Amino acid sequence: MDDSEKDRTQQLRVGRLTKAHGLKGAIKLELFTDDPGRRFVPGAVFTLQVPTGSAWHGKTIELVELRWYNQHAVGFFKDVVDRSAAETLAKAILWIDADVAEQSDEEDAWYDHQLVGLAVVRDGVRIGTIGRLEHMPAQDLLIVKTPTGDVMIPFVKAIVPSVDVKNGVVTITPPPGLLEELPEDPADVEMTHAEPETDSVLETDAAASAVETDRP
Repeated sequence: MDDSEKDRTQQLRVGRLTKAHGLKGAIKLELFTDDPGRRFVPGAVFTLQVPTGSAWHGKTIELVELRWYNQHAVGFFKDVVDRSAAETLAKAILWIDADVAEQSDEEDAWYDHQLVGLAVVRDGVRIGTIGRLEHMPAQDLLIVKTPTGDVMIPFVKAIVPSVDVKNGVVTITPPPGLLEELPEDPADVEMTHAEPETDSVLETDAAASAVETDRP
């Protein structure tokens, strides 16, 4: 891929391998796309996000077949021939290259770079801006820049009920205690009305590219 092609693409997170299924190398999948029929087709190649100590670090994996068992997605992958091999891939995150111009028609689907710099609002008060996203094995985290420092917000519907990319606002409803040290007085948060960062597009090999969190 030449530089011009790289400029037009970002990585899109589409799934997570959860645990081995059966004895023939099958692996259960948590899907982050509402269109698995397009993303998970035989021959599809995914970049793996795994710990640096894993034998799979820096490698890709090719899908042989996607099946459904009791409404759970199960993948069969090239060179993963038994349960032992499948277990080495538990909690790996799957990424694909996608055109940055591609737009999703699905609800609750965003790229990382669309979220970075958006204002974060709680109870009508702006408390900061999104600095980056962290894609963790258990869940995604919004890293919110506030006057008192960075705050990690779980990117789940119960805590982040609204993402309005068009108007540049993310609404959060954190549980008691999560943001205890943030200022409550709107006058204290005037400093947060600075221009959003524009150079924070996430482009690392794992956490930053783009999310087709076709759902959070």
